[in-house]
Amino acid sequence: MKYVIALDVGGTGMKAALLAQDGSVLFEARRPTGREHGTDAVVTTILDFAADLADEGRGRFGCDPLGAGVAVPGTLDEKNGIAVFSANLGWRDLPLRKLLGERLATGGGALMPVALGHDVRSGGLAEGRLGAGRGVDRFLFIALGTGIAGAIGIGGRIEAGAHGYGGEIGHVVVRPGGPACGCGARGCLETLASASAVSRAWAEVTGDPAADAAACAEAVDAGDERALRVWHRAVDALADGIVLAQSLLDPSTVIVGGGLAEAGDTLFTPLRAAVTERLTFQMPPKVVPAMLKDTAASLGAGLLAWDLLSMEVTA
Repeated sequence: MKYVIALDVGGTGMKAALLAQDGSVLFEARRPTGREHGTDAVVTTILDFAADLADEGRGRFGCDPLGAGVAVPGTLDEKNGIAVFSANLGWRDLPLRKLLGERLATGGGALMPVALGHDVRSGGLAEGRLGAGRGVDRFLFIALGTGIAGAIGIGGRIEAGAHGYGGEIGHVVVRPGGPACGCGARGCLETLASASAVSRAWAEVTGDPAADAAACAEAVDAGDERALRVWHRAVDALADGIVLAQSLLDPSTVIVGGGLAEAGDTLFTPLRAAVTERLTFQMPPKVVPAMLKDTAASLGAGLLAWDLLSMEVTA
């Protein structure tokens, strides 16, 4: 059995799989990231988890993994395998590809081939090949979580851009002079339409600091006028961002995932209507929910590993 290790490193937890070449999952596992113990401990946990996955594969299939893929948040130098910076995980200029390759070295001493990818772009890759974008030549993947990130899918691959920042729709300014964003600008899409932005707005309206976006969606379903105002402000901002992207990229499909997308039709029905209302000359995209949920990034990491192996064979 040929397989690779697929690993998604998040701020609080890691999701992993052993992945066959056709994208089928042979084994799944999860483990806490342990960031409360410090950066060095996080790196050790990643390496140990990968080694345990390799041992699992050997026990199940009697052979070594052919390679590994790891998806991480933050700024990356994918070409050189460097995790440049992550505010959540605390590292700077971490040579993650080298460290994993050495830890997973085969009995002959050869380094394991390791692909390093951005978590959201990896998730977009998986949605494009295995999920809601399967068979779609051009799509935009948008993840609505603590912030908003995106990935541009073209011909079965993700376009990262000249400097690795392609798809950062969360930092498109949709409300000039609006709320301050962590990036330094004001009125960025993620300050208005992310799950955390909706949570903040709903907590302010209700006076309940524990109120969150899921509670706001429930209140919308119940017809609460305050919730409807909060929700539609977010939907309007998101629609503006999608129409801007449609004008620039002309994707046939916009795939929306992340925590806020769990609201289902409560989000998608008004969002589709708001996008349609704003279109003039642009061809309307299909706006669809992501399919792979929180496994997308780990699956995408495995696909990156298979892509890397394919390039090594043809090189």
